[in-house]
Amino acid sequence: MMSPNDVRAAELLSQRGRELLAGGRPVEAAKAFRAAIASNEQYFDAHHGLVQALRDAGRLEQSIGAALALTALNPYDPVAFTALSMSLQRAGHKMEAEAASARARILQWSLELHTIPCQAWIN
Repeated sequence: MMSPNDVRAAELLSQRGRELLAGGRPVEAAKAFRAAIASNEQYFDAHHGLVQALRDAGRLEQSIGAALALTALNPYDPVAFTALSMSLQRAGHKMEAEAASARARILQWSLELHTIPCQAWIN
């Protein structure tokens, strides 16, 4: 079980990672996101940040690996599959990128269908 300190540490480290990304320092940002994940493996924002930082650093295969890990941790997250698609596209894996993008769209549609009240469909 995660302690509140683990969650707070992950939040702070992820914030640092976002600041480093915004400052154009993706390699350092990736280190901050990895530290955040080490303190709280379930902190999905850190995983998303790591994927982006690695992609921005040109470490495309590592970015793909991080995105695949994120989709395994959270298989119903359309944003995770979009991130995977973006990394695959940048790495030149067009067909795999299209498949990941399609999965993201299906998940998003499913989320939308489950949030629309049934009564709205009748009227």
